[in-house]
Amino acid sequence: MPQAVLLDISGVLYQDALPLPGSVAAVEALQSKGHPLRLVTNTSRLTAVEIHRQLTGMGYAITPEQIYSAPKAMRSYVQAQGLRPYWLIHRNLQEEFADLLEQAEPNAVVLGDAEERFDYAHLERAFHLLLAGAPLLAMGDNRYFHSRGALRLDAGPFVRALEYAAGVQALILGKPSKEFFAGALEELGVAASDALMIGDDVESDVFGAQQAGLLGCLVQTGKYRSGDEGKAPGALLAKDLAEAVQRFC
Repeated sequence: MPQAVLLDISGVLYQDALPLPGSVAAVEALQSKGHPLRLVTNTSRLTAVEIHRQLTGMGYAITPEQIYSAPKAMRSYVQAQGLRPYWLIHRNLQEEFADLLEQAEPNAVVLGDAEERFDYAHLERAFHLLLAGAPLLAMGDNRYFHSRGALRLDAGPFVRALEYAAGVQALILGKPSKEFFAGALEELGVAASDALMIGDDVESDVFGAQQAGLLGCLVQTGKYRSGDEGKAPGALLAKDLAEAVQRFC
């Protein structure tokens, strides 16, 4: 049994603004068993405050401190390195970085899921900064996410486009980077070998967790596609969060 549990949010706890069947009770069960818990997400369209508001509105009894997001990891890194980024991020996320947005002479490019800001003008600006030597920092490289009944492009394809155009490699501060998982585990005070990661994204959630030393569990909800389990040998498999908690926690 794990000493701590990390849960992905979208596609595991909810889908299209509705909690997935049994997921609220599953989180309650984890809490009642005393498992230290972190909800870990690459979501870069919402602030942590908004994520917490939405989840509590769905019935999840969690605290803001239990949310560990890629934007939080990015903010810590940018401040620690003293960087002045060009922020190619979603308009909804600007509040989270309000005190860092106005930067003269940017010396880094920070990329999240910028949605409509992934246009030629913004990408061209980022491209020229990268050519001048600025590092490319990304909150995630997910290919897609599930919303409103369909798969939607995530930040990953745009990360790859800039990498290809500028001949650089992005530093990923969200999942599946080992540093991201290490940051969440540091907050919990638990070793990777004693933690379980439950997610619907076989690459970012499950295989990424395995590479960081955690046990991974893939749930067949959200962005899961038949055959995904073959991409993460040794991972646990459950039809949903409720089954994962019942069987493995």
